[in-house]
Amino acid sequence: MLDRFFQLSANNTTVRTELMAGLTTFLTMVYIIFVNPSILGDAGMPKASVFVATCLIAAGGTALMGLYANYPIAMAPGMGLNAYFAYAVVLGMGIPWQAALGAVFISGCLFILVTMVGLRAMIVDGIPRSMRVGITVGLGMFLALIALKNAGIVVASDATLVKAGDLHQPAALMAVLGFFVIVALDRLRVRGAILIGIVLVTVLSFFFGGNTYQGVFSLPPPISPTLFALDIPGALAAGILNVVLVFFLVELFDATGTLMGVARRAGLLVEGKMERLNKALLVDSGAIVAGSMLGTSSTTAYIESAAGVQVGGRTGLTALTVAALFLACLFIAPLASVVPPYATAPALLFVACLMLADLGDVDWSDTTESIPAAVTALGMPFTYSIAEGIAFGFISYAVLKLLTGRARGVKPVVWVIAALFAFKIAYVGT
Repeated sequence: MLDRFFQLSANNTTVRTELMAGLTTFLTMVYIIFVNPSILGDAGMPKASVFVATCLIAAGGTALMGLYANYPIAMAPGMGLNAYFAYAVVLGMGIPWQAALGAVFISGCLFILVTMVGLRAMIVDGIPRSMRVGITVGLGMFLALIALKNAGIVVASDATLVKAGDLHQPAALMAVLGFFVIVALDRLRVRGAILIGIVLVTVLSFFFGGNTYQGVFSLPPPISPTLFALDIPGALAAGILNVVLVFFLVELFDATGTLMGVARRAGLLVEGKMERLNKALLVDSGAIVAGSMLGTSSTTAYIESAAGVQVGGRTGLTALTVAALFLACLFIAPLASVVPPYATAPALLFVACLMLADLGDVDWSDTTESIPAAVTALGMPFTYSIAEGIAFGFISYAVLKLLTGRARGVKPVVWVIAALFAFKIAYVGT
């Protein structure tokens, strides 16, 4: 039955291989159940409820990806997207987290709409490669700044804006150790390197950080504080350009790029295209909407799915295995609650460093491409706003192409996005 439903033989795989692939993918991304509540908790959201929402949407979205689209791709609240939600929207703009969830809901509905009418692929094709790279790298730099701040390695300074923190503090020392352990284990191809690093620092925090043990297993905490707490009118009042457009753009590049990248690595592309791309995109869009109703930031496809593909995962049975394991995580809430911010900081910094790898894909000989990409990447951490970084990047791209007589080569979607951001800055403010 499994062979027929998931087409195992046709994809040259077996049940055992798919199960092992699912376990591998799970181990590489289970850190999100610790990191996501930590990040959204900084925005004032109840961590216990976010933990449940994270487990549920990861399980539900991944299961749907396996059953409906039959791809070995796992889903969970996205790194970078949760940082934008917490630090840029809620803490930076002063928007209540309920309204921020409303913005996530609206962006998800927009995704469903553009996916059903076929606009999503058209939009992706219209964005230049250099700007996609700039957004990815900028997110990485933004995450790195947050990670260093959470570890106490970088602190605020009136004289120089930022400076090095007290590196003799236990939190900073443990975070540095955790980072080196994660990088070393990843290089040695140890499965679950990120999770091991988080667990190591958490264990050390009981001895050197004043942490207290609260148990491992329990019934899931209530999700009611975040369930259907989204405020859609509040999101609309906060301004579509301020919040929803950035969610939309980041989700657009992140999810679509991940889907294509993992499918390419798995050999699932037919003539360079995903055969069931529209199904996968619909699952991705629906998961964003469902996640906002449960109480978490935008859900997206995870690049860590490539780890499962590497060991042979080729079908939705891999995804279904990941979903079952995330569902089981609901019963380890006490364990998740004892993970301090400096324990997840090494994971954030590691992911951030990996995101900088795309810099090599920029054509640095063409300054009308490389400069906007650099402006985008630098704008995010230095303004402490993903939205402003993307805005500055698109505006500079359009202006430089116009001034150098290369406007005809720019896709219409770039002009539209640049105009929207320019209008937002001119009439709404930064």
